[in-house]
Amino acid sequence: MSVGAPRGLASSGQKPIAEILHPLSAAEEPLSPGPDVTVSVGGDKEAVLSNGTPVETSSPASASSLFNRLQLDDDPEADAQDPYASTETRDLFVTVDDPKKHVSTMETYITYRVSTKTTRTEFDLPEYCVRRRYQDFDWLRIKLEDSQPTHLIPPLPEKFVMKGVVDRFSEEFVETRMKALDKFLKRVADHPVLSFNPHLNAFLSAKDLNKRQGLALLTKVGESVKHVAGGYKLRARPAEFCAMGEYLDTFSQKLGTIDRIAQRILKEQSEYLTELREYGTVYSSWAVSEEELRRPLEGVASSVTTCCGALEDLSENMSQDFLPVLREYVLYIESMKNVLRKRDQSQAEYEGRLEAAVLRKQEDRTPMPAEVEKCQDKVECFNADLKADWERWQSNKRQDFKQLLTSMADKNINYYEKCQAAWESLITLLQEKQTEDKRGETN
Repeated sequence: MSVGAPRGLASSGQKPIAEILHPLSAAEEPLSPGPDVTVSVGGDKEAVLSNGTPVETSSPASASSLFNRLQLDDDPEADAQDPYASTETRDLFVTVDDPKKHVSTMETYITYRVSTKTTRTEFDLPEYCVRRRYQDFDWLRIKLEDSQPTHLIPPLPEKFVMKGVVDRFSEEFVETRMKALDKFLKRVADHPVLSFNPHLNAFLSAKDLNKRQGLALLTKVGESVKHVAGGYKLRARPAEFCAMGEYLDTFSQKLGTIDRIAQRILKEQSEYLTELREYGTVYSSWAVSEEELRRPLEGVASSVTTCCGALEDLSENMSQDFLPVLREYVLYIESMKNVLRKRDQSQAEYEGRLEAAVLRKQEDRTPMPAEVEKCQDKVECFNADLKADWERWQSNKRQDFKQLLTSMADKNINYYEKCQAAWESLITLLQEKQTEDKRGETN
């Protein structure tokens, strides 16, 4: 068994070589090869698949039980199962901030400051501060996918925006993108395997990234996964990975529906806000020409203005905090599906080679080729790494959505409290005006 293979065949759901034949199903489409940059690891030693930390707890067997993992209450037992939940051993801290606009004769772009603090011996210095643009983050993501094909790579925010709809140099857009890039880099830096990738080291420490020549690359790992399953068909995806796929489909549909409705709400709030501002202005102009009603009319205008400000805050929260998290997880789902596809391709290659080897052995009694053993090791690594990253993703998702929904509730409560206080102050003003009028009539 090769270095990096997971401990315990049974926990990965993989049978011994002689018992592996499963029923056939449609093959997944092979992934296209990535950039031709290479990374050397350990001198002349052969690159091996990294398995992270073995996960003994298997994933739930049904899509419904998996979907129920999205809950709002604290789940200490689930968090305790995450071997990387503790921050006591963290030794790499990264931050993305300070966006700056650069204008040249050829292009205009934004760079972000990437600050790093670490005690790791892989770094020459304990602190670094470099500037990176979006395409540098994209370069890192591609390199991580190439060199760590068995792991879930956190997604980046979309690169392209619709011209005329979103100004990619606006303060709001840049701030939202900066937060997303910061989250991406923190997720990578907190990962027990990805955080040791040499590409990340270069991204955090190199003054200038030479992306064309790049680093030497882990081609033996990445390419072997990308080109597998050329003529093989997957027999059957194990039940726990089928449940993962079903869960991702269901979760994607729910997020898509929420996103569409939230977009409509945001649009309607914007239209309502325009009408509300005009509504308040009418009362202000009316108060100028109606002395007897001036104070009540100004009170109405003031209440409407307060409601406008509260609605602006509510809409801003939805557009800058709520929707970006939904979109991040939609992209996360695609990343997870991509890893599942690559796992299926690796299994398909193993099953195809095993079947061919069994036929040859029956004909001329030749020993089982070593390449079959290596293919089995790959599948086991995929299974262990995918399950570990799945548990980690579920833990992060629980925390993210708990914070998101709690914030949404707080913002809505704050909005209605401001509106209620504004109209209550108007009632007090009207009551005082009524009292004054009665006194005037008595005198």
